[in-house]
Amino acid sequence: MKKIFLYVLLFFLFFMKFSAFSLEATLPLVKTAKENGMELYWDTLSGGGILEKNGHQVSFRVDENLVLFDSSSISSVESPVFRDGQIFVSKKFIDTVELFFKESGDKSPFKIGAILIDPGHGGKDPGAVGTFKIDGKTVRVQEKDAVLSVGKMLYDELKRAYPNKQIIMTRNSDKYLTLGERTDIANGVKLAEKEAVLYVSIHANASLDKKASGYEVWYLSPGYRRTVIDKAAADNDKSLFPILNSMMEEEYTTESILMSKFIMDGLTSQIGSSAKARGIKAEEWFVVRNTNMPAVLIEIGFVTNEKEALNLRNPEHLKKTSLGIYNGIQAFVAHFERSRGFTSSK
Repeated sequence: MKKIFLYVLLFFLFFMKFSAFSLEATLPLVKTAKENGMELYWDTLSGGGILEKNGHQVSFRVDENLVLFDSSSISSVESPVFRDGQIFVSKKFIDTVELFFKESGDKSPFKIGAILIDPGHGGKDPGAVGTFKIDGKTVRVQEKDAVLSVGKMLYDELKRAYPNKQIIMTRNSDKYLTLGERTDIANGVKLAEKEAVLYVSIHANASLDKKASGYEVWYLSPGYRRTVIDKAAADNDKSLFPILNSMMEEEYTTESILMSKFIMDGLTSQIGSSAKARGIKAEEWFVVRNTNMPAVLIEIGFVTNEKEALNLRNPEHLKKTSLGIYNGIQAFVAHFERSRGFTSSK
């Protein structure tokens, strides 16, 4: 994240206490936003919201008299208020927001600058292994091979779709990498201003229950606490560092959950007729808790289930799997670049 962005957030947080109840807040925001072609995103727990139009965003909180434009500038307006189960704003609030959208143009300032694909295991580490007798022959299915095949297909699809983005693989051959080396590659990606990077880890599952089957997508548990911003950026007031860090953690979690849902939908559309959808889940896997970005871990099937193991050796099934992941990533990128672009640059 850029240092200037954090200073802006520090300024915003510092002045949040200077809020005022506005007697002019008479316009119902849900209706007014719709009439003016804006998308409204509202979090009832935090009392915060975002108005989006043409790829630009205005962040606000009820009973606070400051708004944040595209995570870069702040303006003072009459406070939105929440009463009778609705958000109300003043005409001046709407006029201020509309003027910003008009002057900002149609192009979103946020974009995905890089997508990192991490096929699990490799080299001396085969990952999960399934061994079966098929027509009198021993068939051995290794996780590292299946996920590398999917990863390379996904790379080709993303490279064709996004020639101007960095598409990166942690490994494109049968190579061993430690978990730390994988996250170091992800966290070391160089980005331009207002760019974000996505991390996609690909694995295959195993179980003592030979009937266990299906695909699933994991994201980092929201309860896990980590440092995702540079402490030096909060030098002016170190007491605000935990608040800023928590805000960015919440944004990464929101984006990771959304990406998980898109990928799950993509996989279901491609392989749902031949495999079971196990849903999206939260866990504290090393690679997702140590990458400072939206991150997901995908389990594409069980190598210990004979039917699925054979699918994981089938080029047609692997192609469909990669296409499902690709469609999910593409949907997330389109949403991110069209709308809020929650994650700022590094």
